[in-house]
Amino acid sequence: MARNTSQEQDVKWMRRALRLAQRGLGSVSPNPLVGAVIVKNGVLLGEGWHERPGSPHAEINALASLRSPRSARGATIYVTLEPCCTFGRTPPCCDALLSAGFARVVAGCVDPNPQHAGRGLERLRSAGVDVTEGVCRAACEELNESFFKWIRTKRPFVLLKMAETLDGRIATASGSSRWITGPEARKRVMRLRLWADAVLAGANTWRLDSPSFTARTPGGAVLKTPRRFIASRTALSLPEGWETVRLDSAMDWDAFLARLGAENVTSILIEGGGELASSALRAGAVDKAEFHIAPKILGGRGSRPSVGGADPESIGEALELKKMRVHRAGSDWIVTGYPARGRGETA
Repeated sequence: MARNTSQEQDVKWMRRALRLAQRGLGSVSPNPLVGAVIVKNGVLLGEGWHERPGSPHAEINALASLRSPRSARGATIYVTLEPCCTFGRTPPCCDALLSAGFARVVAGCVDPNPQHAGRGLERLRSAGVDVTEGVCRAACEELNESFFKWIRTKRPFVLLKMAETLDGRIATASGSSRWITGPEARKRVMRLRLWADAVLAGANTWRLDSPSFTARTPGGAVLKTPRRFIASRTALSLPEGWETVRLDSAMDWDAFLARLGAENVTSILIEGGGELASSALRAGAVDKAEFHIAPKILGGRGSRPSVGGADPESIGEALELKKMRVHRAGSDWIVTGYPARGRGETA
């Protein structure tokens, strides 16, 4: 019973650390999202999260939040990602944890960076600290799935988002698509843009919808402007700061993603349309798909499908999604999954 209670407490505090980590969304890239919570005798003493590149890490911010630095002695710190053990823009967090006198360190998952990759946890163990790793591991890894892929492959994590009707249509024959989904689903889109380092759409989406692709508050204030790309075979007259890219083949996609990865872009959001979605899926460029499905039936022969491309000959050509998840967003449904085939590593 005591062991189960201890495990429940570990999960409770790690979940709090995960919520804290989310506060860095939109500002920490290309660094990972990290949250930290300091607990002693079941009482919360301090907490923090990583706020931006070059600023103190979550563990250091949690230590700074303590009323007294000495209160960390004998305490437990919960961290969503393994504490770093090397000098970068900031000193190693492992040194700070050892100096503070923590009795226990609980890490959600191991840092995939080869410079760390378990070395931080081993250093703490060697110094006599009680180390537990893997609490809420799946959630901690999913939190930073874009960072993990970028570190391992030097390619950004690609998320394909489509808003569609129940019969799989994204626009009428004339191109009208506003609004297929409701306010709650659109709030989710704002969060995805906050997550993304870059946003990509097709030329028709640009011409018909004139999207801004900014992350905004409900009141319209701009929180973040990701890098913005339009896929087109012809030159377009785009506003300053927008970029055109040609993506006709798997080689084009690979070169594009390699360039973005080298430019510290860890995540890219594809926001339509159907031909671009088909191109990305065909090239194996999509790491995760997210379909926002409205309880509407559009019908018609000319209305546009959410995924275009050539007609398949058999069901065997269908792209299967794994690790499916479905949840409600107002009157709409959001379905997410990871393509069974693809270039990138999935969570």
